[in-house]
Amino acid sequence: MPTPPSYRSTVSALAVGQIVCWAALYYAFSSFVLPMQRALGWSKPELMGAFTVGLAMWGAASYAVGAAIDRGRGRKVMTLGAALAGVGFGLWSRVDNLPMLYLTWALLGVSMAMTLYEPAFNVLTKRFPDRYVRGITTLTLVGGFASTLSFPAAAWLMAWCGWRDALALIGVVLLVVVAPLHAWALQGTPEHAAPPRAADARADSTLHEALRERAFWLLAASFTLYWFAAAAMWAHLMPAFAAKGRSEAQALAVVVWFGPAQVLGRLLHFAFGRAIAPRTLGLVVLGGLPVSLAIFALADRTAALLVFALLFGFANGLVTMVRGSLLPDYFERQHVGRISGAMASIALLARAAAPLMTAWLLVALPGYRELLLGLSAVGVASLIAFALAERPLRGAAPASSGRSRASSESA
Repeated sequence: MPTPPSYRSTVSALAVGQIVCWAALYYAFSSFVLPMQRALGWSKPELMGAFTVGLAMWGAASYAVGAAIDRGRGRKVMTLGAALAGVGFGLWSRVDNLPMLYLTWALLGVSMAMTLYEPAFNVLTKRFPDRYVRGITTLTLVGGFASTLSFPAAAWLMAWCGWRDALALIGVVLLVVVAPLHAWALQGTPEHAAPPRAADARADSTLHEALRERAFWLLAASFTLYWFAAAAMWAHLMPAFAAKGRSEAQALAVVVWFGPAQVLGRLLHFAFGRAIAPRTLGLVVLGGLPVSLAIFALADRTAALLVFALLFGFANGLVTMVRGSLLPDYFERQHVGRISGAMASIALLARAAAPLMTAWLLVALPGYRELLLGLSAVGVASLIAFALAERPLRGAAPASSGRSRASSESA
């Protein structure tokens, strides 16, 4: 049995994998929409349908991926996921018809479920039960730079060798760099976490109980609406800049600030998060989305667009942490994985539908200005639902020690 790498080496390797996988699998699609449209003549709804298929497959495969990791197959899952992504990008670089594009993105959607954040978080939790919190924080901090890497890298590659060869090169990196890195980082026998104490288990809410709580459905609605608006923005980002008359270089000068804003938000949360109640932080974070989208819709000056980038990046950097810290506070710790998974599956369906639905809306609307104002209204609805989601009274009884431990573990 090979000796597993150290904690620091494992976290570092997974962090490299996360930034590359997020940059390629999630953020890069928007950069290739216009080049593909010019080369192949397909409409925006047809192209966005491919990304929708990928996001839907991400949601559909997530439960099976989590179950495989629970059975101790985390190394195989993450290694195969990166390899599958590499193959998918190779196929994407050769597409010449819509069915092939959709099939390719179905494959890439499965690789998303096998590589992006949740699998890495679960693997770290199992391998390092006493130190996984800091490891997860490190992954999110590094992963926050994925958008900053993705847009300039995609633009440079396309300028150098065209969009098809750019996709092929990204696939090579995933196949021959990230997949072996995952295989090396996760070799050896993982440590096993201790089971929760019986007292904690008695205090915790079950999934069945959570589903009967008004707070669960309000939070589910809030995060579902949030991810719908955010996913639509990511998918249409570069075309929306083009609609404003901005060149690719001018757009990149704005979007490169997403990553630093995300990382700044996560650093501030890491430093001061324990002093701020999750609900208070959530109101601030979810309020940033509609404001940022309204600014982008109405503003043309570069300074205002930079404010959009900072607000949008800040909100996206913290929303996952808000959900992670709020759910243990509302429903306790023992069943929070199942509760979070149920809530996430609903949000993933909305995220999957967003690119295609908004592409069809563009056919009926005058332009991106009106679409973005509509997405800003969706963000306001998300904020209202969150504000109405009060902590269940039945969760007030458990000992505060359990709550504080859960909050610190998800910080």
